[in-house]
Amino acid sequence: MTTYDSTPEPANDPPSPDLDRPTADPAALDPSAFIPLQPAPQTGPAGSARTTPVGRLAATVERLRREVRTAQAEAEGRALIELAKGILVERLGCGPAQAARQLAELAEQARVTPLEFAVEVINQAARDRMSEVTDTFLAATAGAPDQADESAAVRLRAAESGALAAGDTQAVADSLLQHALRPLGAVGVAIWAADSDGSLTLAGSAGFPEAEAARWRYVPPDVATVARRGLTERSGQWLPSLSESGLPTIGRTLYPDGARVAVPAGAGGRIHGVLEIAWPGPEEPQPPQVVRQVEALAELCAHTLETYPLLPGASYEPRVVPDAQELSDLADGLHDPALVLVPHLDGAGQLVDFRIQHVNSRFLDPAGRPRAVVGGALLLEAYPMAAGESELFQRVERVYATGEPFRARRMNLTALVDQVPLAAVADISISRHGSSVLLIWRIEDETARLASLLQHAQRLGRIGGFEENLLTGEITWNGQLFSLYGRPPTSTPVALEDLPAHAHSDDAVTIRRFLRTLLHHRRGASVAFRLMRPDGVTRHIRVVAEPVLDTDDGLVGVRGAYQDISAQHWTEVALAATRDQLAHTEQQADERNRLALQLQHAIMPPAQAPLHVPDLQVAVRYRPAEAEQLVGGDWYDTVVLPSGLVLLCVGDVAGHGIEAATSMVVLRNALRGLAVTGAGPAQLLSWLNIVAHHLTGAVTATAVCALYDGDSRTLRWARAGHLPPVLVRDAEATALPVLKGLLLGAVPEAVYEETEVELEPDDTLLMYTDGLIERRDRSVEESLSHLLATARSAPRTLDQQLDRLLTYSRSDTDDDTCIVGIRVA
Repeated sequence: MTTYDSTPEPANDPPSPDLDRPTADPAALDPSAFIPLQPAPQTGPAGSARTTPVGRLAATVERLRREVRTAQAEAEGRALIELAKGILVERLGCGPAQAARQLAELAEQARVTPLEFAVEVINQAARDRMSEVTDTFLAATAGAPDQADESAAVRLRAAESGALAAGDTQAVADSLLQHALRPLGAVGVAIWAADSDGSLTLAGSAGFPEAEAARWRYVPPDVATVARRGLTERSGQWLPSLSESGLPTIGRTLYPDGARVAVPAGAGGRIHGVLEIAWPGPEEPQPPQVVRQVEALAELCAHTLETYPLLPGASYEPRVVPDAQELSDLADGLHDPALVLVPHLDGAGQLVDFRIQHVNSRFLDPAGRPRAVVGGALLLEAYPMAAGESELFQRVERVYATGEPFRARRMNLTALVDQVPLAAVADISISRHGSSVLLIWRIEDETARLASLLQHAQRLGRIGGFEENLLTGEITWNGQLFSLYGRPPTSTPVALEDLPAHAHSDDAVTIRRFLRTLLHHRRGASVAFRLMRPDGVTRHIRVVAEPVLDTDDGLVGVRGAYQDISAQHWTEVALAATRDQLAHTEQQADERNRLALQLQHAIMPPAQAPLHVPDLQVAVRYRPAEAEQLVGGDWYDTVVLPSGLVLLCVGDVAGHGIEAATSMVVLRNALRGLAVTGAGPAQLLSWLNIVAHHLTGAVTATAVCALYDGDSRTLRWARAGHLPPVLVRDAEATALPVLKGLLLGAVPEAVYEETEVELEPDDTLLMYTDGLIERRDRSVEESLSHLLATARSAPRTLDQQLDRLLTYSRSDTDDDTCIVGIRVA
């Protein structure tokens, strides 16, 4: 069936300048101005008749269907021809017979059929009607009818007629700006063509430089512009000032503060593009007359955009779109329910609803209605809830207007059955094909969805279900259970009573106990065993089962599930082995720490007997590490030598544990033996370095060694990488100078510096290890300053002073600590 733009009202049309008088010459109507339409291709029969009764019946039905379609097409064609004859009667002032002859002669000269020529006559009358409406709007904006600029209306009519005849969008833009929009103060106009992917193409423009128009030749989809806003807003986009909107558009640099109007260019419910108008400066809201005029001009642009080539520079070729019958056949080939919708227009040519033209064979109504009830009805009549929360009707209307397809998952569909709303969840697909819309939905089957979820859960959990009828011997397994057993799906399932034959022999007792609980005591039970598969693989399986009883509590069947727990079993085995190994390691470490602590306490107990020396007080403190695994090699020694001198020393062996403790014992005893030779502190440290490097497995240690002579009150001392002693005199505490000396064991031979200090009565000398002052967050200098500040306030006795140093120590390393203090009487 041939379609046309709109249905005019012959009784109210003004006389056309082209058809305003009767003429005997058919060429006076200028047949070349009408564009002939190609006749629609005729489709052949769906298939040849068969010899069977069913085939003959199908052929008869197909033949009757073709005859009905032909009769409908002929009836519609006759109605169009009669409508065109009525227009000629009104325009030419002649009778019906003369109008019929005139129509036939003009169709023959144009070399088209009378039906095609009748359609062109109707379209021409519709265009004349639109021009009349535009003239009325223009006159309303200029003032009273008697004050309207008649020449402007004449130029507008001429420009519109020329643009419509040429089909040139650029000519339409020039004509609209020159004759219709400049009187309104506009300085530019742009006509945008919209494609189904959401992109915009500048089909024509006027009032903008060519370079600016070339920059805006194409706007990709989803780019926010003024025209894009006009395409999405049904009533258009009216912007008083372009700068306030912040939207990019053509000519923005020329008129940054100008007003803009973007109105969708559509006809019959379909949007073909956007009409955009530019003013040089801000504008107040336009009066209703101007708004109606702009909407009429946008509709004028829509007729030109129908044939606009969307690819720049390409000649227009009509797109191949399926006709109604082809789209219906396409819907019948789908596996999902589908509806073919055609627009339903009111008397003014406005889209008000969609007619359900075809319902495919897979149709499944949410309300359970048959196809015959839904087919042929209006969409809002069959599904009044489509305009509600789901906005299904708005989606269909949008797809028909713009051509952009719509897809949605799990959309709610609601149908009214006896005023009761019935809801369903479906996946929706909407697409436009020519002048029809294809609506496809797939209603979600909750049972199938839950079955799919259960199947995936069993696969991920490696679970196989079974059911066994003890009366008939029938056994049902799912596919996962065959996989667990390593058997093909075509094999015979294994009964529960035969389970010991497929399990490890060591698990036979536990399996029989499981079967007795399940089959004899009729209680649910579970058991874990080793399954011996035919392929030689051993899997650890847990089976859980329950009895199925009849109304008399008789056992009729068993159902349950197998689960592969091999991964869990081997994980538990690995964890058990790791726990055993960790416990053994911890036991060994505890034994080593206990041995080191016992050795340290045996050689150097925390509390030592006081050393009795005339005119000299000697006190020592030893604080072991709180954690046994941190037992270190800190040591001290105070002894009166045969020469009468007093040996004072502290040291720290690197490391912790039994190795550090044994190295400490070696160095401490070696120093005692070397001290009886009468050598000085420097020589003693030099010999002790040889011992540390060669005789103790190359350990390293720090130490301070001093010899006190009570007769002269002098103290000779040397250091090997250790902190210097602290001298407290007259409420002042200072560290002795740092002497040169490498730590013990670093090199085979080392020379150490020695110095002498003379002590005065009441002087206190402190020797200590780094466990007293060392901190992780401070330098050694800062920690030493705190020690000096604490040592200045000397209590009454030496023991109290050492205890005070231990109490106020800020060390945080939890290391061993040794302090040796002497005070001159």
